[in-house]
Amino acid sequence: MTEPEPLPEPAQVDRAKVWARLLVEVSALPGLPGVYRYFDAKGDVLYVGKARDLKKRVSSYFQKTHGGTRIGQMVSRIARMETTVVRSEAEALLLENNLIKTLNPRFNILFRDDKSYPYLKIASHEFPRLAYYRGSVDRKHRYFGPYPNAWAVKESIQLLQKVFLLRTCEDSFFKHRTRPCLLYQIKRCSGPCVDLISGDDYQRSVMQAEQFLLGEQETVMQSLQAQMMDYAERMEYEQAAEIRNQIGALSKVLHQQSVDTAVDKDVDVLAVKVQGGRACVNLAMVRGGRHLGDRAHFPVHVQEQVLAEEEMESTSSNLAQATEVRVLEAFLAQHYLGGVVPSMLVLSHPVDPALIAALGEQSERKVQVLIQPREERRAWLDMAITGADLALARLLSEEGSQQARTRALVEALDLALDPGDGAGESSDPLAKLRIECFDISHTAGEATQASCVVYEQHRMQSSQYRRYNIKDITGGDDYAAMKQVLERRYGSAKPEHIPHVVLIDGGKGQVSMAREVFETLGLDLSIIVGVEKGEGRKVGLEELVFADGRPKLQLAPTSAALMLVAQIRDEAHRFAITGMRAKRASVRTGGSRLEDIPGVGPKRRAKLLQRFGGVRGVTSASMEELATVEGISRELAEEIYRALH
Repeated sequence: MTEPEPLPEPAQVDRAKVWARLLVEVSALPGLPGVYRYFDAKGDVLYVGKARDLKKRVSSYFQKTHGGTRIGQMVSRIARMETTVVRSEAEALLLENNLIKTLNPRFNILFRDDKSYPYLKIASHEFPRLAYYRGSVDRKHRYFGPYPNAWAVKESIQLLQKVFLLRTCEDSFFKHRTRPCLLYQIKRCSGPCVDLISGDDYQRSVMQAEQFLLGEQETVMQSLQAQMMDYAERMEYEQAAEIRNQIGALSKVLHQQSVDTAVDKDVDVLAVKVQGGRACVNLAMVRGGRHLGDRAHFPVHVQEQVLAEEEMESTSSNLAQATEVRVLEAFLAQHYLGGVVPSMLVLSHPVDPALIAALGEQSERKVQVLIQPREERRAWLDMAITGADLALARLLSEEGSQQARTRALVEALDLALDPGDGAGESSDPLAKLRIECFDISHTAGEATQASCVVYEQHRMQSSQYRRYNIKDITGGDDYAAMKQVLERRYGSAKPEHIPHVVLIDGGKGQVSMAREVFETLGLDLSIIVGVEKGEGRKVGLEELVFADGRPKLQLAPTSAALMLVAQIRDEAHRFAITGMRAKRASVRTGGSRLEDIPGVGPKRRAKLLQRFGGVRGVTSASMEELATVEGISRELAEEIYRALH
């Protein structure tokens, strides 16, 4: 009698049913342009893609065996899919980009949604001011940029101050001047605050500054020359001399910028490089004819996913170049769709014409694209390519050394990591090593704060940092502070949220306190590691102290493991110090701001600050003194006094 065949596992049966259902859905898809989305069993989005032909594109995922590639991992997790039919490929591009930004799918090429590009703002006012600005723009003010970095904006502001003498002071400062400030004395401002320039003349300077930022330098020069001659003909020689000085300053600036100046006004130059499973897109910016520098962008989820797609479609024999094209297309879509597109793009690789058409349709003008530029544009592209090569090489070097540090610490602490931890995001289980480090900071017991910083994926995860205000303890009791923060951090934490290592910045005392907390909570003592200062508290002589009874461990000063411990410990200390200082400043000024007090608007706040010389002066003033300020009643003075004390 033969033994019966073993019954299939329930999970296998369920997966077979899911697969059969998906195949039926795929067979019913239309051959039209659209966007598709894959979800796992938990409902989390796995991937968002676009297609000229939905049926052909989606079926390619289910008709081949992808093995252990990234696409294979993704397909094995698909539990549900959604599709949206659109009218054109351009619409598919727009919808795909919006969904990628909204859903943040784990298998798409993703660039950080970087809204931190700075702008130069000319604020709306009777006497507009120059300002450095980050954030979303509005129509109330005029914005120029974006610029690749803060330095480029500040350099431009300094240039405009020298040539056009525009103010940079805040409106509150501007309103209360009775004499010109230092910037007027050093000829960086025309003194509009005390009527040393007429409103018409100041507005003319603003207009000329805007023309300069738009690349119309010759127009500005001609306008200044005509203005100088007009003053001279009217024998207003002092004003003519001032314009002459402006022309001289502008001529000097134009001479200094002659290397960077070309016929183009606003151009973005993009170069892409893929190597070692990582990618870099280097974006160089030309604004107003001036080359302002570049910035490197590094996406995630690059190599395996793109290569698998190219293999499915068999569209290119040069997979490395195809990967670079896909990365560049992803950057163009995520960076420009919904944002500002310059009139010209200089690219290192040709991209899908439909994408460029979508960019032009969005900006309501034609976007010119150059793939093989000449002369100065060629030099710009070569610089961008070199920048991409160098930035990617630097990233790979840093990641290599950081991974070596992680590996060294795992070996030094003899940590047992589950190989399955690395599935999905990375094939390297070390990438899932999570370390949380705590530090206590205060000044003589004042404004005590605890910091918790997180190390994971071979780097510090600043978005997961946390600060804890420590209350109801004796000032300066670091042990009680550590006990409180650990109880708050892990008191209700789920097992999957407990890190592999808990670093404590301290020796036996702090580790003993951590041990007491962990024993009460029933947590594993072996994950507690204290960082104790060595002999003479010298850097490099630290010792690791364990809560589970293991003897101290002293690593060599050149140990990669000790370097990682020091890096994490120093970051926790920095984060705690900055938080403590901010809290201390708040405590010493009464823990409140004037603008938070009901009844104290901008005018009354300005009068208070002017009368008492700042927030500290307002805080130290008595209720009687506060009531002597114009517009401050006795009742409001009492309210202000209570809020600040």
